[in-house]
Amino acid sequence: MTIPDTSTLEAALGHRFQHAGLLEQALTHSSHAHEATDASAPGESTGEKMTFATGDNEIMEFLGDAVLGFVTSEALFTRFPGKHEGELSKMRAHLVSARHLVRVAKQINLGDYLRLGRGEEKSGGRNKSALLVDALEAVIAALYLDGGLELARQFIFKEIVNPELGKMQQAGENLPLTDYKSALQESVQSMGQPQPVYVIAKETGPDHKKIFTAEVRLHLRGSDENPHLVARAEGHSKKSAEQRAARQALEHLEKQRSAAGESE
Repeated sequence: MTIPDTSTLEAALGHRFQHAGLLEQALTHSSHAHEATDASAPGESTGEKMTFATGDNEIMEFLGDAVLGFVTSEALFTRFPGKHEGELSKMRAHLVSARHLVRVAKQINLGDYLRLGRGEEKSGGRNKSALLVDALEAVIAALYLDGGLELARQFIFKEIVNPELGKMQQAGENLPLTDYKSALQESVQSMGQPQPVYVIAKETGPDHKKIFTAEVRLHLRGSDENPHLVARAEGHSKKSAEQRAARQALEHLEKQRSAAGESE
């Protein structure tokens, strides 16, 4: 497949790159960099702007993730001064989640521009969520390095933050986070832990008005191999009970992280 000219992508990003190598590196997966042994590795610098010697987008993904997290936190802090830390953390977790970012990546057709190795190309890498999210974060880093924080901020607001907050406002939701099970899954993945285990522990009431009790169990750090009960909640359906239990588990993890931060 021929990679389209990046001028269309630059139009979607709202920026014409002064240093084209930055965007090229942001779009380069490690599989392509490893195969392209005859390609010259970027490494020149101009003032404070530079590309890195790795040739792929992994280190740019690292920077882009930090820029995205900062700008999103700043936006929420400014727009919702009345909300407490827990609410803002949930909102940020949703806005920077892989589920949300992959939609943004697809909206700007980012997959069409990825530079992939032959193996990734054959296995459908252009549509893989992980590759799309990594590339989007790397592109954010490229915008930051080429045009500064304000340029990156404009893109993040326009494509990632504002549309999603607008949708939630229109729907009358207090928080742009209703799928607590997905949020919990992403949270434990980021901690390198196994997936949560859900169990319907009890069913009470008549068939037309049953109440379900759901438990969610997690592999906590420093514990044995068996998952431990973290939260239990009731609901009029199995799904609602599990969502409520997942919400409690998220709050439990946040408290753990806060306590760990205070003890450092």
